[in-house]
Amino acid sequence: MAAAAAASSGSGGAWEALQHNPFDGLPFSSRYAELLRERRGLPVPQWCAEYALSLQFANGQVVCTQPHSLAALSLALRVADEMDLNVGHEVGYCIPYEDCCIPETVLRFCSDEVLLREMTSDPLLRQYGVVVLDEAQERTVAADLLLGLLKDAQRQRPELRLVVVTEPSMEEQLCRFCPDAPLVRVPPLTPPPRLAYRESSPQGRVAAACQAVLELHQQEEEEEAAAAGDVMVFLASQQEIQECCEALCAAAASLDPRLGSLLVLPLHPSVGRQAQKLYEALEPPAAGGPARRVIVTHWLADAAFSVGSVRHVIDTGMELRSVYNPQIRAESQGLRPISKKQAEARRLRAAGSPSGTCLRLYAESFYEHSLPALPPARVAEANLSRLVLLLKRLDIADMGQCDFLDRPAPESLMQALEDLDYLAALDDDGNLSEVGIIMSEFPVDPQLAKSLLASCEFDCVQEMLTLAAMLTAWPCFVTPATRWAEAVAARQRALLHPAGDHFTLINVFNAFLQQSAPESWCRKQGVSEAALQLARAVRAELLEVMERIELPVSPPAFGTEDNVGRVKQALLSGFFLKVARDIDGSGNYLLLTSKHVAQLPPTCGYRLRQPPPRPPPWLLYHEFTVSLDNCLSVVSEIDPEMLAELAPQYYLTNLPPSESRDLLMELREKLAGGVEGAPPPPGEEEPPAARATEDSEDVCVLQ
Repeated sequence: MAAAAAASSGSGGAWEALQHNPFDGLPFSSRYAELLRERRGLPVPQWCAEYALSLQFANGQVVCTQPHSLAALSLALRVADEMDLNVGHEVGYCIPYEDCCIPETVLRFCSDEVLLREMTSDPLLRQYGVVVLDEAQERTVAADLLLGLLKDAQRQRPELRLVVVTEPSMEEQLCRFCPDAPLVRVPPLTPPPRLAYRESSPQGRVAAACQAVLELHQQEEEEEAAAAGDVMVFLASQQEIQECCEALCAAAASLDPRLGSLLVLPLHPSVGRQAQKLYEALEPPAAGGPARRVIVTHWLADAAFSVGSVRHVIDTGMELRSVYNPQIRAESQGLRPISKKQAEARRLRAAGSPSGTCLRLYAESFYEHSLPALPPARVAEANLSRLVLLLKRLDIADMGQCDFLDRPAPESLMQALEDLDYLAALDDDGNLSEVGIIMSEFPVDPQLAKSLLASCEFDCVQEMLTLAAMLTAWPCFVTPATRWAEAVAARQRALLHPAGDHFTLINVFNAFLQQSAPESWCRKQGVSEAALQLARAVRAELLEVMERIELPVSPPAFGTEDNVGRVKQALLSGFFLKVARDIDGSGNYLLLTSKHVAQLPPTCGYRLRQPPPRPPPWLLYHEFTVSLDNCLSVVSEIDPEMLAELAPQYYLTNLPPSESRDLLMELREKLAGGVEGAPPPPGEEEPPAARATEDSEDVCVLQ
């Protein structure tokens, strides 16, 4: 936490005088007394829990939000340990698809998004007496919205206490937003770390970071005191984290044992509970110097995951971010410099005694001239369809009624409203329709929620539940080591489904459930067991939602030809906005909603099959990101007749002018007129290149 120590030193003495834990009535353990002596202050959530306890929880429990689910889970485990309590009882956590709380839980940790969803059913959060918004400077979409909604809830519930924990950089803006709120400043740890810059290496960020870690670990004995302590390395992306960990592990194996061992720990959203290794005590070495942790991470640890043993920070100064473009309904992924605020937060990770170091792998001039002062708010870069659906559920018909720290761009809000209208989630007055109300019950994106709802009509609920879970947990495939790549690819080909990637995902999930040794099977197949376990949890929650709102659940029928068509109908009911057409017969796909051209990814079934089949003329895709390769992800072939039948008329009319739109409109008119016998696929009428002449004109080709 950015401001985790805010209590007076007298509090510790009061607790030492107690023989029994006031939260559960049990005697304190001997380990708790040791933790209490080592603690320099009282973290904010514990302090708020003591405040609520002093009132006998008359106004409700305490909830503490985190911008990232993994941080909420990790913090709950740490705080429960420090309070000498059990996770899942007095202290609990609730993150998407995992609830570890009971009615008696008094201190609850959750992600910003989870608390926002709670407000759709209880706008005043009557079960809570204190709400702690932690790491507010991360500016997630949910956190920004929560600030406005909680500000309004306090007017109606004066007894509700709101504590916002943030960095000094947001102080002025928050004081304007909440002018009557008291301000408490927490002194930073001292002394500050020593700062050094190093010019960028031509070998790249990963190689430069590895070199810096090894240089630090191999410092001379006379510098041993200065070199002691754990290391935190900040890279740009999860892929770079993986590459750096592999390189450091390989280098550590050949180091002089007298230097001590290196324990390399990756930290990104996919590591799950393995993140707790950051806080586990290191085993004493059998010989040689002391062991050292090297925590390799990215933006996830800009504020969360405070590790007191970190004395050295190595910062590459770049991050890989995705920015949503509402005009083309796609994300643009690219590297960009971090902000000065992020750089300072990373530097202070090594603050404290003994004095630490921060090495920035970029020039000081780059810091001064290329790094922006603050990072952009996420609400200015995200797809707002899910946010707008939640706001509509809260009866906020006009977005102008909602109090934002930074207002979203009007074009982003308009695109979100248009997409919800296409999905039939809004009525003629712009309020939620009956369909929209049901869609808002599902903790998934609106398009996926609409497909789940449509699966009830097309009798493919079980298959759509599995597919929705796999798309939420995606990607499930992992990159194997080079020496195993061909063997893993051969096993993966056995799981491919001829109807497309969506059905391959169902194959993978069903095969996973049949395994008696799932860990071994996942390793051999090159799939992530963690992703599949998450998919199992997601599917269970989605099924629970459908049963709770009494939607019909059809029996499983996967594997039949009729079922494949029904699943495609359900998918198209929600994802008709994500259809592309091959414009030249060679796998160059024109996105129907824009003039952008994309390609099939190397990992899709149409590329992996031997021999590779022809590229499908029309396909449905799950995601498209404007990046170096401009590839679609999770693709399956569809018939244009099915699209013409299921997509709304006004959506087809609003498509950019193209031969594809004209063909769909023609098919729509024939279907509406009851013409028997749909026309053959475009690829059989004439050569694809001839049919796509008009489509290929004026396209935006991204390189």
